[in-house]
Amino acid sequence: MRQAGVLDVGCHSAFLIVVRPSRKKAGLETMVSCKVRLGLHQMLTPDGRVSERGVRSVQRAVAKAMGGADSRQEVFAFATSVIRDAPNRDEVITRVAQATGTHLQVMSGQEEARLAYVAARRWANQTSSPLLVLDIGGGTVEIAAGTGEQPHIVHSLPLGARRITRELLPGGPSSRRHLEEVRQHLRHVLRQLPDLPQAQRGGRVVACSKTFTQLARLAAAAGGKPAYARRRLTLPGLRASLALLAGTDTAGRGDLPGISGHRAEQSLAGALVAEALMEACGATRAEICPWSTREGLLLEHLGVTPGEKPRESRHR
Repeated sequence: MRQAGVLDVGCHSAFLIVVRPSRKKAGLETMVSCKVRLGLHQMLTPDGRVSERGVRSVQRAVAKAMGGADSRQEVFAFATSVIRDAPNRDEVITRVAQATGTHLQVMSGQEEARLAYVAARRWANQTSSPLLVLDIGGGTVEIAAGTGEQPHIVHSLPLGARRITRELLPGGPSSRRHLEEVRQHLRHVLRQLPDLPQAQRGGRVVACSKTFTQLARLAAAAGGKPAYARRRLTLPGLRASLALLAGTDTAGRGDLPGISGHRAEQSLAGALVAEALMEACGATRAEICPWSTREGLLLEHLGVTPGEKPRESRHR
């Protein structure tokens, strides 16, 4: 049976996964899985370069993760925005390749958005209804929408949770006024997009990424809701979670239900970005999708999803 492998090197981990098509209609069966923790957000210089310590950490993580792969198995290795957007990106990629034999690819934000849509469409198990996909990463936010296997439009914006934390919320907000200023900045950026897709009646809004997943868990736990409520996030629930995060210092956020310690620092920024996204797209609720860019790559490498290329947005 066909197999496909992907190594996803991001801010928080290097994650190798090898899958094959599942007998379930829209599923993937995991054959190999290896995750090695990273903390690249703590190894960046003020201008966003990956530090010497960071480069060595990536080398070790890639070597350890790839140790779980069959040497005969072709693995597509890619780096997300923390390396893609670093001023010393080429140096990092070259040194990782020299040390490990693995050459990391980089994709544009638009391509990441397209692949997240491909994954969400397959996960939703629908082929023609309107679908809006929202994905909050560390450096960028991806938005995609369409009615078929491929999106009609994609956007990638520099509004990721890590980036907003570093640029606008270092150490957390100092006041409600500060929080409102960040909120207004996010709204302003999104309003500048002339073709920002909107939630459609009869369609579905799907939220990918750990940011949305953790916010849904926090909203469900804070509201005393059952576990299945974690599969969706409503705008009122999101706002309640945002208020809870804003009222908790950075060190204490990792103790909140659903918020992991290594994402605690950027959780407030993630909630602000999620709120601005849902408001701007007219979405009052979103389904939480466990798949994103990585799964989109796997599906396409397995030849599971056909389709044409989308029209790419030029807005950045």
